[in-house]
Amino acid sequence: MTKIVVGGQVEKQEIAKLIKEIGGNEVEVDIKSDIQAANLVKTGKADYYVGACHTGGGGALSMAIALLTRDKCVTLSMPGRVPKESEIIKAVEEGKVAFGFTGDHYKVILPILIREILKK
Repeated sequence: MTKIVVGGQVEKQEIAKLIKEIGGNEVEVDIKSDIQAANLVKTGKADYYVGACHTGGGGALSMAIALLTRDKCVTLSMPGRVPKESEIIKAVEEGKVAFGFTGDHYKVILPILIREILKK
């Protein structure tokens, strides 16, 4: 079972619901504050962190970067920069565990991201 925590500032309920729809019985999803979510990944109680905000990196990832280091985090989209499937795949392959994106891109990102995470 892959444990995914949802942090960030926007669309938390919708993101969690879509992750569960995509991952089904293979994922456990929980919504937390940014610091709680990042700390769960840091302590090994969750496998991945996802979060959305209006910029894709600030409110979505700031606590994850602080607790997990920038090397484990990636911004997958920003305003005006639509996510690319190849970048999402590369981030998972590189071992990133915290993913930030803009709230308006979660329906594009999550199907690819969850598929790649579940391959591991």
